[in-house]
Amino acid sequence: MPFLLFNKPFGIVTQFSGDNANLSNHIKIKSIYPAGRLDKKSEGLILLTNDGKLQARISEPKNKLEKHYWVQVEGLIKKKHLDKLINGVYLNDGFAKALDAFEIKIPSNWWQRNPDIRYRKNISTSWVNIIITEGRNHQIRRMTAKIGLPTLRLIRHKIGPWEIDDIGVGEYRQQSNRDAWNTLNSGIN
Repeated sequence: MPFLLFNKPFGIVTQFSGDNANLSNHIKIKSIYPAGRLDKKSEGLILLTNDGKLQARISEPKNKLEKHYWVQVEGLIKKKHLDKLINGVYLNDGFAKALDAFEIKIPSNWWQRNPDIRYRKNISTSWVNIIITEGRNHQIRRMTAKIGLPTLRLIRHKIGPWEIDDIGVGEYRQQSNRDAWNTLNSGIN
């Protein structure tokens, strides 16, 4: 049975039906479902499976599977911003904090987004890697806005032991559910 690692492009809805561009524009395999979501404006790694237990193990917040994001923010990231992300901020639906947050250079394997992000000549941008275990609705975007650095671009590059690696935008890599379980149970995270 299939387990897919999919590199979701910007503008794609994480479902297989509807009027908007969605997963069916890229994946023709039947009866598989996303283990978690990424909003339409976010890009990067989505895991899909037809194994309900595997899907729950990956997506349930109580399982504390780490999710890693490359986030481009408007403004210059400073230590005080990183400390706020790690120590936590209060959002309208409760307290949220990153397991870790650190400034990074532009990811070496990043791709040009279509459409490009907005560009402001007099406002710098920064990249930060943020790691969380939850995944509430727009959580990263709301956290960076709370510290005064709005998110311009958000790319999930890792979920637990799985990484986006060299999967092209709109492409996927397939393995078996058995291999996915073995990877998950090997303790790599």
